[in-house]
Amino acid sequence: MNLHELVSQLIIDTKGSVSEGLFSLPTADSSLGVFSPELCLCATIVLLLAIRLFKGGHKVDLFWVMLIGTGVALVAASPWKYLGAYPPIPGSLEAVSRMEIFTGMLVYDAFTVYMRSILIGFAFLFAIFTKLSGIPDKEDGADIYTLVLGSTLGMCLMASANHLLMVFMAVEMASVPSYALAGLLKGRRKASEAALKYAVYGAGAAGVMLYGISLVAGLMNTAHLPTMAAQLAERLPSMPGEELMVLALGGLMIGVGLAFKLSAVPFHFWAPDVFEGACAEINAFLSVASKAAALALLVRVAIGFGAIPPDTGITPGSRSVAQQHRSTTETASLDSSDGGLFALADEQHATTPAGEEAAATHGHEQHATATAIDGLAASRTFMAKLIALLAAITCTFGNLAAYGQTNMKRLLAYSTIAHAGYMMMSVAAFLVMAGDAPLQAQNAIAALAIYIAIYVFMNLGAFAIVAFLRNAMHSEEIADYAGLLRRCPITVICFSVILFSLVGLPPLAGFIGKFAIFAALVDGYQVSISAGHPAGFLIVLLVVGGMNTAISLFYYLRVVKVMTMEEASADRPPFVYSEVSLQGAFVWLVTAPTLLLMLNWNALSEWAHAATLYLLAAA
Repeated sequence: MNLHELVSQLIIDTKGSVSEGLFSLPTADSSLGVFSPELCLCATIVLLLAIRLFKGGHKVDLFWVMLIGTGVALVAASPWKYLGAYPPIPGSLEAVSRMEIFTGMLVYDAFTVYMRSILIGFAFLFAIFTKLSGIPDKEDGADIYTLVLGSTLGMCLMASANHLLMVFMAVEMASVPSYALAGLLKGRRKASEAALKYAVYGAGAAGVMLYGISLVAGLMNTAHLPTMAAQLAERLPSMPGEELMVLALGGLMIGVGLAFKLSAVPFHFWAPDVFEGACAEINAFLSVASKAAALALLVRVAIGFGAIPPDTGITPGSRSVAQQHRSTTETASLDSSDGGLFALADEQHATTPAGEEAAATHGHEQHATATAIDGLAASRTFMAKLIALLAAITCTFGNLAAYGQTNMKRLLAYSTIAHAGYMMMSVAAFLVMAGDAPLQAQNAIAALAIYIAIYVFMNLGAFAIVAFLRNAMHSEEIADYAGLLRRCPITVICFSVILFSLVGLPPLAGFIGKFAIFAALVDGYQVSISAGHPAGFLIVLLVVGGMNTAISLFYYLRVVKVMTMEEASADRPPFVYSEVSLQGAFVWLVTAPTLLLMLNWNALSEWAHAATLYLLAAA
C-alpha cells in the first residue's frame, strides 16, 4: 500500500469518505460519526473554559451549559435507536456486531452504546443534583464541571477500549480529574487529605498497570486486544514456563489498575478516607460512574485475554463507499430501512464480490473460531478463579467493615466496595461459560448491565439525600439522623426504600440486579457441569453472595432504625428541611425506579441483552 492509499484509508476510517472533500461532515459509519457523543462532551468542555476566560463569564450560570451539553451528548448516543429492538429484527441476525474505530484503538458496538449512555445519562442527572445541592457555586462551576466532563469522557473511552494503550490512557483520563474533584471543598483538611491520598495511591496503581501492559505487549508483540486474544489462543497451549510466568505477572499488574478503579480488596484502602473527605456530590460520581466504567473495562480486558470477539462487522466508511458504488453495481442489494448502524451487514456482503466466497466458508470460520476459543481455556480459568476470589473477599470485607461506621459517607463507601464485589461475580461466570456457551456467557454480562443501571439510581439517591440533609443539618453522622421521621417523613421513607434496595430485598429493584447476578452464577455452574469441568467455585461464590446479602441487612437496617425509632438528641441544633421543593422532587425522581422497575423491568432486560448480544463469537 503506497502513501496515497494509506492516507485515503485513514481519511475513510476517520470521516467515512474522501470524495466529498477533507472538510465535509463525517458519515454515520465513520470513526468520528460514531464518536459524536464524546465529541459533544469535548465541545462542552471547550465552551465552559471559553466562558470562564471572558470578562464577566463568572456571571453566567454554567449549570445550563453542563445540562445542555450532556443532554445533546445523550441524544447523540441514542440508546433507544440501537438497543430498542431485541431480539434483532428478523433477517438481521447477521447484522453488524462491532466496528473498530480510529484504526482499532476503540471498538463501537452495542455494549459501548449501553455503557456510555449510562455514563452520560448519569452526568446529566449529576448536573441537576449539584444545582440543587449548591455545590459548585458560580465561581467554581467551570472548574468542577470541566473536571466532571473530562472524567466522564475518559470513562466512555474505558467502556470502548480495544487496545492496551487506550486502556491505560482511558483510566488516567478518568482518574486524574477525580483526584482534583476529591479536594473540591477548599479549606477543609479532610478534603485535601482525601485528594492527596487518592492521587498517591492512583499514581502507584497506574505505574504498576503500565508496567504490566509493557510486559504483556512485549511478550505478545501486540497491544491490540483482539489480536492479542488470537495470539494467545495459538501460543498459550505450548507456551514455555518462563513466558507463562511473564504473562501471568503482566496480567496481574494490569489487574492492579482495574482493582484500584473498582476499589476491590486489597486495593480498596483509598475509598473510605476519600469518601469521608470529599463532598457527597463527588462521592456519588465516584461510586456510580467510576464503578460502571471500571466494570465495563474489566469486561473488555476479560474478552481480550480470554475470548475471541466476533469477526462479523464493518470497517469505518464501508457503508459510505458501498453507497457511492450502488449506482454502478447491478447486483448490490442494500438495506434502506432505518435500522441504524446495527443493520448494515447485508450492505457489506452485497457490495463485495468476495461476499459469496465468505458465506461459503462461513462454517469453516466458525470451526476455526471454536478451536481458537478452546486454546484460551487456561487463560479464562485463571482469570475466572482470580476474579471470583477478589469478588468474594471484596463483598465480605465491605459488608463487615460497614458495621462499625458512624459516618454515613464512610458507611456508603464500604457499601460501594461490597457492591463492586457482587458485580464482579458476573464476570467470573462469564469467563466460565465463554468457551462452551457463548450466548449464556453474554447473558452473564447482561445481568451485570442490569445491575449497573439499577445501581445508578440507588447510589445517586442515597448520596443525594445525604447531601441535602448535610445542607440542612450541617452533619453527616448517623447519630444525628435520629428522629428524622418526624421532621421529614417522605425523605426518610425514600432513604429507607433505597437502603433496602441496596440490600436486594424484593419487591425493590435491587432484588432484580442481585437475582440476575446469582442466576448467572448458577448458569455458569450448570454449563461447566455439562462441559465436563465443574466450576465449583461458582457455587461457593453464590453462597458467599447470599450470606453477604443477609449480613448487609443489619447495617442498612441500623440506619433505618436510627431515623425512625430513636429520639433526636437534645443538643442537636434546630434545622429547616422542606420536602415540598425541587430537592424533594429530585429525591422522589431517583427513588421511583427502585420501586417501579419491579413492575415492568422487561424493557431494561431487553436493552441489557441487546447490549451484550455480539460480545463473543459463536462457538
